[in-house]
Amino acid sequence: MSGTRDSGTGRRGFLGAVAAVGATVLLPSSAQTATARPRPADPARPRPRPLADRPLYLGTYTSQQGGGTGIGLATYDPASGTVTGSGTVEGVADPSYLAVHPDGGTLYAVDERQDGGVTAVRLADRTVLGTRATGGAGPCHLSVHPSGRWLLSANYTSGSVAVHPIDASGALGERTALVTHSAPAPGPGQDGPHAHQIVTSPDGGHVLAVDLGNDTVYTYRLDTAAGTLSQVSYAALRPGAGPRHLTFHPGGRYAYLANEVDNTAVVCAYDPDSGRLTPGEPQSTGTGSGTSYPAQFLVTREGGYAYLANRGHNSLTRYAVEADGARLRLLDTVPVGGDFPRQIAFSPDEALLFAANQKSGSVSVFRVDHASGGLTSTGTAFKAPVAVCALPL
Repeated sequence: MSGTRDSGTGRRGFLGAVAAVGATVLLPSSAQTATARPRPADPARPRPRPLADRPLYLGTYTSQQGGGTGIGLATYDPASGTVTGSGTVEGVADPSYLAVHPDGGTLYAVDERQDGGVTAVRLADRTVLGTRATGGAGPCHLSVHPSGRWLLSANYTSGSVAVHPIDASGALGERTALVTHSAPAPGPGQDGPHAHQIVTSPDGGHVLAVDLGNDTVYTYRLDTAAGTLSQVSYAALRPGAGPRHLTFHPGGRYAYLANEVDNTAVVCAYDPDSGRLTPGEPQSTGTGSGTSYPAQFLVTREGGYAYLANRGHNSLTRYAVEADGARLRLLDTVPVGGDFPRQIAFSPDEALLFAANQKSGSVSVFRVDHASGGLTSTGTAFKAPVAVCALPL
């Protein structure tokens, strides 16, 4: 596991080569005759408009055999979940993670290379607005601050986090902060810090960085005028946990952490005033005794259910969220319909869940039942070269 992005097979691990719609039928009553004609449509009554296809952006590795040539472009039908490819944004190197500006006008991608970068793409005409250096190696995650003024990124290989300003056009300015994680010491089998995620807390007051190498989650305060980071606390996980991805409950008092190395999930208490994160006891991912690497949590916006992507086991774990977010109760696991689900995302209305399957080069789509938390596959997965990120808008 030492110094790897995805456990067991090198920095990027497991890179592979590349419904029917139900209808209700009303039968004629006994009073109707077989020759009865349908009533003519009322021209004054508006007809329901079909839902328009929505955009879907796909992250890949351009430097790997069988990978893509840039950011993949596709659309999806919000009713059926059917995905249709529509091209590529060329000129973006190894765009393995994607995020969109709060105003929906600009897409951001990491350039996961030794000389790491972050790239901005204007969505109106898909023009690449430029790339800025992250100051580190192997950036693997980025997010936009809720203000829309700052882009936050995590450099996996060098174990650092960076901040870039975003101007009115959506383009990125020169880096304003770079912080390298130095303490506590790396966990068992790790060669140093490996920052895997950086995200803003729901209250907007703090920025949290998850470091797999140091088994630690760091809390920073972002100076929203200068774009600098000041560490205020850190939460240490048990040695060898390998924390990878943190997702907050919508109530803002709890967060759920996927531990990649020891294959566990952890509920963490969060104090918005201090920014302090307090991890609870590790619990099962439901994947049994085989080798599996949890990748990412999602939580429904009403806070009733949580889902965890499991690479290796190739499944999605379903949890019931209880006690106002303080407890996860394992319900079941659902086959993901692909190999090595690296990342998962909801559609904006949370009616669909997308899973990017790295090894099989595919994107699986599921309908989400918000009453039961159940997931139902929409059908055959969409083929996409080394699919490591799916961003539906």
